[in-house]
Amino acid sequence: MSAFKDYSVKVVSESISGRDVTDQYVDLDARLQVLLKTKSKFEQILDQAVEVKDLLNVQRELTSLQSQIDSVKGQQKYLEQSAKLSKITAYLSTDELSLPYAPTKAWRPQVVFKTAVRSLISNFRSLGNLIIWSAVYLPLLIPLIFLIRFIKKKQGN
Repeated sequence: MSAFKDYSVKVVSESISGRDVTDQYVDLDARLQVLLKTKSKFEQILDQAVEVKDLLNVQRELTSLQSQIDSVKGQQKYLEQSAKLSKITAYLSTDELSLPYAPTKAWRPQVVFKTAVRSLISNFRSLGNLIIWSAVYLPLLIPLIFLIRFIKKKQGN
C-alpha cells in the first residue's frame, strides 16, 4: 500500500478487508477428526458384518460420512485459500488536475426532491403541532396575561 501511495499525489480513498478464519478452521479440524474416527469405527463394523441388511446400512453410513468428510475438507481448503488473500481497493490520483470535478457520489435529483418534500411535510406537521399545543394552553395563558396586566396597572398608579 505504501508503494502505491508513494506514486500518488492524493489518496482519494483506500480500503483493506480481510477476516480471521482461525476459529472456523479449528472447528472444522475438530469436526473432521470426529468424522474420521467415526468412519474408522464403521469400517471395522463393516468388516465384521455378515448379514446383507447390516452391510447395506453400514455402507450407507460410510457413504454419508465420506460426503461429510469431503465437505469439511472443501471448507478447510476454501478457508486456507481465503486466509492467504486480502482484498485491497485503492483509488489514487497521480495529479491533482486529474481528479474529477464532480463529487464522488452520484447526484440523484429524485432523491433530493423526495428529501425536500419530506422536509416540507415535516415542517407543516411541526407547525400543526405548535398550533394544537397553543390552542390547548391558550385558555390557561389568557387569565395569566390579564393578571399580569392588572398587576402592572396597579403598580403604575
